Amino acid sequence: MSGLARALRRAAAPGRVPAARRGGGGAGAQRWGWGLALGLALGVRAAPEGGEPESGREEKPPPPPPPRGFGAAVERSRDLVRRIKDEAGIPGILVGVSVDGKEVWSEGLGYADVENRVLCKPETIMRIASISKCLTMMAVAKLWEEGKLDLDAPVQKYVPEFPEKFYEGEKVTITTRLLVSHLSGIRHYEKDITKVKEEKEKANRALKLTKSHQDKEQKEGKETEKSECVKQKKEHHSGTKSQNSKPGRNDKEFEQEEYYLKEKFESVIESLKIFKNDPLFFKPGSQFLYSTYGFTLLSAVVERASGQKFTDYMLKMFRDLDMLSTVLDDNEAMIYNRARCYIYNKKGRLVNAPYVDNSYKWAGGGFLSSVGDLLKFGNALLYSYQAGQFKNRNAKLLPGYLKPGTVAMMWTPVPKTEVSWDRDGKYAMAWAVVEKSQQYGCCRQLRHYASHTGGAVGASSVLLILPEELDPEALGTWPVAPPRGVIVTIICNMQSVSLNSTALKIAREFDKEKRAQCTD
Repeated sequence: MSGLARALRRAAAPGRVPAARRGGGGAGAQRWGWGLALGLALGVRAAPEGGEPESGREEKPPPPPPPRGFGAAVERSRDLVRRIKDEAGIPGILVGVSVDGKEVWSEGLGYADVENRVLCKPETIMRIASISKCLTMMAVAKLWEEGKLDLDAPVQKYVPEFPEKFYEGEKVTITTRLLVSHLSGIRHYEKDITKVKEEKEKANRALKLTKSHQDKEQKEGKETEKSECVKQKKEHHSGTKSQNSKPGRNDKEFEQEEYYLKEKFESVIESLKIFKNDPLFFKPGSQFLYSTYGFTLLSAVVERASGQKFTDYMLKMFRDLDMLSTVLDDNEAMIYNRARCYIYNKKGRLVNAPYVDNSYKWAGGGFLSSVGDLLKFGNALLYSYQAGQFKNRNAKLLPGYLKPGTVAMMWTPVPKTEVSWDRDGKYAMAWAVVEKSQQYGCCRQLRHYASHTGGAVGASSVLLILPEELDPEALGTWPVAPPRGVIVTIICNMQSVSLNSTALKIAREFDKEKRAQCTD
């Protein structure tokens, strides 16, 4: 007798009808018992008392099971992501992690579209903001390798539409190398040079005070591992609060009118008109000033050096990298799985982010992507970086998209630069880099890693690459191939959220679990 038949027979037996549902005579009760048994046998849930059937309710899917071997890291990392989501009031957030070239965790939490109750999923596409600079740098590096772009030539060689510049009466030169490290002197969104200088001086004073206080504590031996952890937690919380767009929180970049441009520019050359006639803020090469407009000029250089429209060249590169979900942030295009963007208004209510057209800054902050695509991009870079360190047995090791020396150049810290999202780092070529170091015994150790964060209207992002510390003597005997390391990316649909410290913690969790597996 089948399971369904046995269930129906038991339900039809006297006394099998639930007391709360009994009513009327035996025949009616018997008929109700048959129906209930059939429903239970087929897996249909009964409607709750006085309410809608459960099938009519919106149910969030349970989190996906953790991948084999990284369950503990996933659980701890998911908790970290949920914490920052709650602290910052983020509607939806995406996270992706790869270990040694394999995607081991990707997940969406919250809503991609609050109004229509569309949940985030790994395939959700969001604004990646300034991570776009890293994508553009990949194109610059490729053109440089092919001999089509001279990093040290004046930009006017490729873009004669950009006027020659003078600083304090002296003719100066802006090169591609200066553009990618924000040393060109070209302004950012703030037009008032006095305000920019005041903010830089204030930030430098605060940094000096913080460093001197930290050095004093370390020399006096007061900083234990426990206090370091407490300090990092405080820094993380204060960073989240100071860089969130909720009421009472200040982010001056989002106060600039040019951040909310609605004009559609038909070409990158046309978008130069926003800033090309403005004076330089300092002599090129003398100071660091983060500038998205510098990357707008860079997109024009790429266009002329490649002989193709900048957007066409980038989309072709994305195809080569298998980044099929990475596209232009075009308001008119139909882009499936695109999330909506949000901010908090002055009353603290969640509202849709204002309409903007990012065609004036494709290179510096105009792309959309998914966590899966950003992991592919990170792995392509990490593979290229490490490929030269592995022995090419039987010519089975394919070349990287870039040469190892090119990525090493990109990840070499540049003097006179700084990084707002990690004071331990320096800016390199469109990447922030922290070098391996340890100042005192039994104290904090810094791992070498590269990262970039992003902030756009209604979006925040981070991409972090933590290379494995390879042993040159053991490489010849390893049955492994690049890439070796952990890559973490986080994207959310809320602006002004600091994500770098969370990404670094997640990377360390997976790196620690990977090391534990190797020693077992």
